[in-house]
Amino acid sequence: MRDFSWTYFTLTGDVDAFLLYKQVDQVRALNDTGGPKEAMDSLEEWEEAE
Repeated sequence: MRDFSWTYFTLTGDVDAFLLYKQVDQVRALNDTGGPKEAMDSLEEWEEAE
């Protein structure tokens, strides 16, 4: 999903695709360090901030 959203963004310049790319990247980074529960908590916080 990360690669697809980046490719779509570079081809179209669609801001939503870039935001999806950043969100997937953030969740991936948190999964590498804190586990899935912490990643989902962060995702919910990020969505509330929008």
